[in-house]
Amino acid sequence: MRFVVLVIAALLPAPAVAETTLFPALDGEAGARTLVVYSALDVPLAKGMIEGFRRANPSIAVRYEELLTGDIYSRIVEETNAGGKTADMAFSSAMDLQVKLANDGYAQESTLPMSARWPRWANWRNTAYALTFEPAVFVYHKPSFSDAPPPATRGQLVDYIEHNADTVQGRIATYDIERSGVGFMFMARDQEQFPDIWSIVRTMGKAGVKLYSKSSAILERIADGRAILGYNILGSYAADWAARNPDVGIVMPKDYTIVMSRIGLVPKAAGSPDLGRAFLAYFMSAEGQTIMARDLHIAAVNPDVSGENTANAIQATMGAQLRPVPVSPGLLVYLDQVKRNRLVERWNNALQGR
Repeated sequence: MRFVVLVIAALLPAPAVAETTLFPALDGEAGARTLVVYSALDVPLAKGMIEGFRRANPSIAVRYEELLTGDIYSRIVEETNAGGKTADMAFSSAMDLQVKLANDGYAQESTLPMSARWPRWANWRNTAYALTFEPAVFVYHKPSFSDAPPPATRGQLVDYIEHNADTVQGRIATYDIERSGVGFMFMARDQEQFPDIWSIVRTMGKAGVKLYSKSSAILERIADGRAILGYNILGSYAADWAARNPDVGIVMPKDYTIVMSRIGLVPKAAGSPDLGRAFLAYFMSAEGQTIMARDLHIAAVNPDVSGENTANAIQATMGAQLRPVPVSPGLLVYLDQVKRNRLVERWNNALQGR
């Protein structure tokens, strides 16, 4: 436990002020109840979900506090430990920190209309729910592959890099796993799924791979051709960029594709847990998930939602090659400082050809 506490303290950023947006109740009644949300999803992306919830609940105002994932965790813990009230609902892509909140008693059980039908891997004790289905993909600069298809497996990726050394030098991009939580999670899962992953890392290192902490930095470079290939990029961001940039292409790796999720929960010390459950239920509803798939380009988990951008459709197409990260205490291994340091050290050694 001491190692877990130490690594969380090392990873969490300094306290930051939330970017707060207040959405008033649509019916205009004075003294309307206010739902408080802590979320790592940008307001422009979250707005469609919030507006849909407000239409369904016109007498409820929404106070949306946009925070970094680490700040969501630390604020809930600190506010709860101080005996005060915290958010009514928390939504974060830091799967490990969200599950730690649930595992350590900072979240409460929320039995909702969709709970019994939610995929088992996406529901931990009706307390922490995976609300999105987001594969780790290869992204590529389409004009650079006008004469041949891009790599579709990790083996093909290595072959392409080795046979096009001059073209790719300095033009491969991926996450810096020391600064990117999702990048670290993807690499940790790679290590579990693919014993030869370190040969791929060494190949990328030899090609002068560029490391970034944010998806946008990678996708911006793919879009303008400064980078030719991106490895293990969060598919939801890639899809959003591809929708707006015709030169950005996406490949779902055919050998295996890791899938992460953003997790929603109702904190134990929520001021209005009934409102938190109402918003969580809307996130899980067919209406809410349809908005997410259509407007946010994030695949829906709800089994009743149809269309290409759904977990059901992706699973039907790709089958066993999908490897969703289960919502379970197994995620806490990523917070163990010793194991984390060991993985980062091996990563750095492989990049340097050792």
